[in-house]
Amino acid sequence: MKLWDKNIRTEKDMLKFTTGKDPIFDRQLAPYDILGSMAHVIMLSDIGLLKKTEAQTLIAELNTLYTGAVEKGLKLDEGVEDIHSQVEMMLTEKLGDLGKKIHTGRSRNDQVLVDLKLYMREELSRLAGMVEDLVTILLERSEAYKDVLMPGYTHFQVAMPSSFGLWFGAYAEALTDDLTFLSGVYRTINQNPLGSAAGYGSSFPINRELTTRLLGFDQMHVNVINAQLNRGKAEWMVASGMASVASTIARLAMDSVLYMNQNFGFITLPDALTTGSSIMPHKKNPDVLELVRARCNRLIQLPSSISAVTTNLPSGYHRDFQILKEIIFPAFDEIGEILSMVGHVMQSISVNREIMDDPKYHYLFTVEEVNRKVMEGMPFRDAYKEVGKEIEKGSYRADMNIKHTHTGSIGNPGTEVIQAKLDDVMTGFKAINIEQLAGKLATFFEAQ
Repeated sequence: MKLWDKNIRTEKDMLKFTTGKDPIFDRQLAPYDILGSMAHVIMLSDIGLLKKTEAQTLIAELNTLYTGAVEKGLKLDEGVEDIHSQVEMMLTEKLGDLGKKIHTGRSRNDQVLVDLKLYMREELSRLAGMVEDLVTILLERSEAYKDVLMPGYTHFQVAMPSSFGLWFGAYAEALTDDLTFLSGVYRTINQNPLGSAAGYGSSFPINRELTTRLLGFDQMHVNVINAQLNRGKAEWMVASGMASVASTIARLAMDSVLYMNQNFGFITLPDALTTGSSIMPHKKNPDVLELVRARCNRLIQLPSSISAVTTNLPSGYHRDFQILKEIIFPAFDEIGEILSMVGHVMQSISVNREIMDDPKYHYLFTVEEVNRKVMEGMPFRDAYKEVGKEIEKGSYRADMNIKHTHTGSIGNPGTEVIQAKLDDVMTGFKAINIEQLAGKLATFFEAQ
């Protein structure tokens, strides 16, 4: 079934090519497509283009389809072009001419846009929750190890003392910053495109404000052309948000792989989270972290993959947008798997509390010695030169009894401040229960 069919013969191979992978990915959009249709039906009734009894009949059947889509999935029949066509076909088979009325005042262009907005809104909220869970784990570890020293590096050379508390906490705050970026993406996504039709609005007296409220959007894409311009741009923003999270996780994985190396020996993983070698019986490889790193590095390329499809397209709809689904949809599943595994790994890491016993790390404390002399009244530059001379003469002796007091330092990693930042940013992800939304739409007329 093709909504645009005008009894023109279409080559079968061409149709298969243009349909692409939509039958796969559109199954994920089915519940959202039905919710969008329910809101559209209510709006058509509100403006008098459907009788209330007609709207009630359509809503009841759409609710049945929604339940089936959630519980069993909604497959595209052979020859059906997309999920929008499938839903309309099923309504028409069940309700006859009444089913044909559902497309009044909209286009597949705004229909797929609203599907994608609802889908990405929910996936972003789920992603934010998973990142929050990981941040919580990292903050717990940060507080537990705030006084356990480890070497800090610049230029990959021994530099100044750090702590495991700072290391865990650094990634907790970095991910919180990623969530701040992601909340901006979420706010942009949470706008209603329904009513923009093919990108130029409709001569029907549609009520876009009503569908915006019904679907739980914060606001609408006001300009109908801009609503269509958001196709591709919305996916790019979502991809950028995921890439931001992935870049942080990739760096955490790289640190962890490095620190597990015997030449460092800062951390260890339990045997159950390592793999072995086919010929070296002593090997305990951090494959899980290496694959996290690789998969995150692939996710970092997501925005570029989106841009490669959409760059320099003129305004209006283009079929190019279709293949963005096969880029963005699997990415949500992948980053979810990564976050789940990294959380497990971070909870399982053991730290080496005796690192600083190794003499090669004693130079970490030269700045501490300079600062001690400054606190005693010596000008900083003089103190710097004096400690430098001690190092040259071989008379320098490290004093590892350090005292850092400021927020975000050794012994005071500021976990409670980062927690407050996390709590604040999570308010940017509006909790919209999709099942409750479906229930409100299904019983809309009963509540009138």
